[in-house]
Amino acid sequence: MSIRVGVSLAGWQFPGQDPESLFEYAAQCEALGLDSIWLSERLAGPGPFLEPLAAIAMMAARTRTLKFGMSVVVLPARNPVVLAREVATIDFLSGGRLLPAFGLGTDDAREQEATGVPKSERAGRTDEAMGLLRRLWTEDHVTHQGRYFHVTDVTVRPRPSFAHRAVWFGGRSEPALRRVGRLADGWLAAGVTADEVREAVPMIQRYTEEAGRAIEDDHYGVILPYYITDDRAAALARYAPGIGRLRPDVPVEQYTAIGTARDCAGLMERYVEAGASKFVLRSVCPPEEMFTQLELLAEGVVERVEAYV
Repeated sequence: MSIRVGVSLAGWQFPGQDPESLFEYAAQCEALGLDSIWLSERLAGPGPFLEPLAAIAMMAARTRTLKFGMSVVVLPARNPVVLAREVATIDFLSGGRLLPAFGLGTDDAREQEATGVPKSERAGRTDEAMGLLRRLWTEDHVTHQGRYFHVTDVTVRPRPSFAHRAVWFGGRSEPALRRVGRLADGWLAAGVTADEVREAVPMIQRYTEEAGRAIEDDHYGVILPYYITDDRAAALARYAPGIGRLRPDVPVEQYTAIGTARDCAGLMERYVEAGASKFVLRSVCPPEEMFTQLELLAEGVVERVEAYV
């Protein structure tokens, strides 16, 4: 089982608005040996958020080995033919370094209004779009007449390198886990504890078996907020209220890597023991500490966790 650690940008987390900050961050990730950078998608609400596919394309053009993921793209808000070609193009031009991951989106009514997709249609659109994406990435002359999408004799080339075995889905609810089993090649969840991962992995495996499919053992991952600091109590006091909005029912200490490098690595090792092997760490530090935190992560956490078996 291969363990890999990447980092996530939930929004624009750098001081000021100089685009070079993003490119320098990507270059440092590559130089430090990080596996990947993942970008979140937010379609409504406050805060500076980059459109993930456009930003990934720009970073890919300035790097050579670093991989890039979507954590996650809101699939029901996208036209699958346009998305299929966008994703295939980025993967082709980057030399196969794209890690596609999809989800249904947030429960923010503003997002549903802005995209014109009501909550009641999200699951159905996602299921149909994913099936169509698979066909567009693997077949020529695709024709599809579904409930939401209609396509006649469409071919998407060049094809992406991941076409058969590398599409991930998020979510932690029972319907979300069932969707992973039916449609995805991997699971990447946010706001889950190690105990919840231990329960979810066999559930997903059961759903994949029921669907006549399989997911590789090292295709289970988690997104964790992180902050490496010697003053864990102060960091939790400062950042726990914001992080806790994701899971008000669970203490944030159970799903955040906040503390010394040893603390953070120890938490991640508990996730490995529970069945996770892919980690996407989202820094919650002040903007001026982004690059320092990246160095601390690479030096004190990544090597230890990736060697943990």
